[in-house]
Amino acid sequence: MKYLSIITIVVALLTSSFIWAPANTDEPGIKFENLTFDEAIQKAKEENKLIFLDAYAVWCGPCKMMDRTTFKDEKVGEVFNENFINIKIDMEKGEGPNIAKKYQVRAYPTMMLINGEGKVEKRILGAVRNTQLLEEVKDFVK
Repeated sequence: MKYLSIITIVVALLTSSFIWAPANTDEPGIKFENLTFDEAIQKAKEENKLIFLDAYAVWCGPCKMMDRTTFKDEKVGEVFNENFINIKIDMEKGEGPNIAKKYQVRAYPTMMLINGEGKVEKRILGAVRNTQLLEEVKDFVK
């Protein structure tokens, strides 16, 4: 019984080290900021940048594919991190449903470039690969 308790404690400690380990901030790709939509609008105004909004749903397979591939691409990260305020919002939780209604998000993924006044400058529908995404935003990159 004593050994079972020790094994349980060791397993719990090992598991918690994986849960509490800091995220690798050196990973390539887009660095999505933890901002509300209103905070992103304010930041876009202050920095004179567009918002890149990834409007997604947790059940969306193509959204998950883009998270694993397109958004992790090194070149995509360089371009987006330098030029845009990058945010992801689940369109079915929190402020998401109101944003989905306002911007008529009807399919996932929907990506948008939105200015500091809240106006959509570019809409990208459906999953895209890294080169396609870079091509879609080239006219908005400095």
